[in-house]
Amino acid sequence: MATGLLHLHNLLRWVILITLFLSIYKLWSKQNALGVSKILLISAHTTLILGLYQYITGAVGLQLIKAAGMGAAMKDAATRFWAVEHIFSMVLAISLITIGHVKYKKSNQSGATMVLYIIALLIILSAIPWPFRAGIGRPWFPGVG
Repeated sequence: MATGLLHLHNLLRWVILITLFLSIYKLWSKQNALGVSKILLISAHTTLILGLYQYITGAVGLQLIKAAGMGAAMKDAATRFWAVEHIFSMVLAISLITIGHVKYKKSNQSGATMVLYIIALLIILSAIPWPFRAGIGRPWFPGVG
């Protein structure tokens, strides 16, 4: 089950990235972005729930902090990434996505929403364990092939 949840979590990152890029484009070009923004919001929150479950119950996250201690976890780059940086960055980015969606839905503030989405995109891109990141890299499409 843990492997399946991890694969779903990793697959949903692509949904988030695609809908985030599409939302930013639609906001920039003054098109109605509410539908794609809603898909972004749902996929981001689903990914967050899956990630929080994995953080609490999985081998990386709290287990790394328990095994090594917080001081040692912060000294090792890979452990720090999984135990602190990834979760903090993603919670922050999804909070920005949520705030942006609510702003857009309530008052159609496309400029403010676009800025929040761009900041969230930058945070997400920096916190994804891309395959080329030494020590923390994950495959582009885990479980495929």
